[in-house]
Amino acid sequence: MPTATTAPVYSSILDTIGNTPLLKIQRLDTGPCELFAKLENLNPGQSIKDRIALTMIAAAEREGRLRPGGRIIEATAGNTGIALALIAAVKGYRLTVVMPDKMSEEKMAHLRAMGAEVVLTRSDVEKGHPEYYQDMAERMAAKDANSFYVNQFGNSNNVKAHFEGTGPEIWEQMGGRIDAFVAGVGSGGTIAGVGAFLKAHNPSCEIVLADPVGSILAPLVNEGKTVKPGSWLVEGIGEDFVPPILDLKVVDSAIAVSDAEAFASVRELLRAEGILAGSSVGVLMHAALTYCRRQREPKRVVTLICDSGAKYLSKMYNDFWMRDQGFLGRTPTGDLRDLIARRHDLCEDFVLQPTVPLAIAIRRMRLFGVSQLAVLDANDTLVGIMDESDVLLALAQRPNAADATVAEHMVTRVETIAPSKPIGDLFPIFRADRVAVVHDGSRFYGLITKIDLINHLRKQG
Repeated sequence: MPTATTAPVYSSILDTIGNTPLLKIQRLDTGPCELFAKLENLNPGQSIKDRIALTMIAAAEREGRLRPGGRIIEATAGNTGIALALIAAVKGYRLTVVMPDKMSEEKMAHLRAMGAEVVLTRSDVEKGHPEYYQDMAERMAAKDANSFYVNQFGNSNNVKAHFEGTGPEIWEQMGGRIDAFVAGVGSGGTIAGVGAFLKAHNPSCEIVLADPVGSILAPLVNEGKTVKPGSWLVEGIGEDFVPPILDLKVVDSAIAVSDAEAFASVRELLRAEGILAGSSVGVLMHAALTYCRRQREPKRVVTLICDSGAKYLSKMYNDFWMRDQGFLGRTPTGDLRDLIARRHDLCEDFVLQPTVPLAIAIRRMRLFGVSQLAVLDANDTLVGIMDESDVLLALAQRPNAADATVAEHMVTRVETIAPSKPIGDLFPIFRADRVAVVHDGSRFYGLITKIDLINHLRKQG
């Protein structure tokens, strides 16, 4: 147990950045190795990006590139933006962040809550395209003389933050006994800065790149091969180009990690170690465990908990999202039940009872983000369907209709489709602008919407 000490009192939230704890992983299979994780999620902005944001802004202020009341502009997957928003709030700067449109809603909400302007752009285009997020941010900064374009991908102070901060912290916490460091590349600063520091103090320390499948970096490191970038769902890690600040000479090897492996790994980390970590941590953790299990002699290995999983609760920690993306499966039935996103017989769906107030229906539709709900009685028998048009009609006719029961306004004449019917039988239902109610005559299985069919066809493709 740690000894009791007097905790410092800080005068600014920015003073709490860095000096994060190191945790030994105890409940995952690390082979013959010891694996340690540096808890960067405990920075005030909940990610390792707090370090570089503080260093890059401080340098811009010293050099006169950012003046009081100025505007900060940056291209980011979210975490650097959140770190910059923290600094902008404390120091009184305006902030505009340009983000690819695959990032989580929690990140966007966090940024807007801190006063940042969020500009979304396409995530399916490469560098050089006018809607590529970095190119767009650079153009915006060029049009605003009172702005500072951070450019974390080409800013040497990004590397400096890790060479002078993160690297020495790891070295001291490990007592200088570290055999390998596993990290990914978002902008490249972490692996370049920490890697250079560790190599300077122990040339035999292995620097291992954890890279999403689809990124160009792992093939470049392992095979010297330049490949066309693919796509991946993990956020904030992997690249379609080599960032200018990334020195690949410091990297000894790379381990490619699929989205499925990353999401499974980060969910296992939460269950086993109690660490709620971000999606990029899934790549790092899977790669670190893979490295450890490959070893034939004990080694001391360090990786990072780059950010908090609180930003991803709607994604890889959500079973429904995981199932929609094909990462969690159900035993296939070979019929229309496979298309139902929320199966009633598996207790996955949200339903109404006929006796509850209409206000409850409105609340559940908003809470669960659905536009229709099945209505079942006390015997679990389907007695109706309520959709948002029924609610709208009820409120338009009677301002106090929210106090009426669902039974008074639901549709009771429900056309059902048997689970054994072919997919083609869904199209007439959707053309009539109705939801497909899957029922075999005795049991209700769930609802199929247009988007459910779209997701099914997409996964088949």
